Amino acid sequence: MVPSKIVSVMSVVLSSLLITCVVSPVFSGEAKFTLSSPDIPKKGQMKEAQVFSGFGCSGQNISPALAWKNFPPGTKSFALMVHDPDAPTGSGWWHWVVYNIPPNVTSLPAGAGKADGSLLPKGAVQSNTDFGSPGYGGPCPPKGDKPHRYVFNLFALKVEKVDLPPNASGALVGFMVRQNAVGKASLTGYYGRAK
Repeated sequence: MVPSKIVSVMSVVLSSLLITCVVSPVFSGEAKFTLSSPDIPKKGQMKEAQVFSGFGCSGQNISPALAWKNFPPGTKSFALMVHDPDAPTGSGWWHWVVYNIPPNVTSLPAGAGKADGSLLPKGAVQSNTDFGSPGYGGPCPPKGDKPHRYVFNLFALKVEKVDLPPNASGALVGFMVRQNAVGKASLTGYYGRAK
């Protein structure tokens, strides 16, 4: 049998826990870390300007303009990784890999993915994509496939610099980035080609 004094104390503790749960806000009030682009319609097909030029595609291969906000406090750098998980390779396809973007940068202009990196912020590094070279490589799925997803993931990192060779693979960069991520914002574009 439990003494009444212990029951009374337990009732007070449980009551205060219940009140705390009810009074505590469900949301922390922090704004969500977001990534956006005027060049990628929400749940819509990416424009020909962003489509790859090669492999049977005849786009302009211009990387879209991107902007982000509400990243976590203490962010020391950013990394952008663009991946097509629907590519028929078994591992998807890396379309653009950029890391060491300084923490005071909150946007990239259209065309920032030029292979020479001339429109990227100072210090940012473009690694090799699955096209075999650095820089943005736009959508170019096989003809007749359902539209592929092109996932733009922007990672907020707790380190100022990810120390990797410039020709690191997308998978290696992804591993290092995820080890140091404190936040992630995503944006998905779609692109398909008729038969």
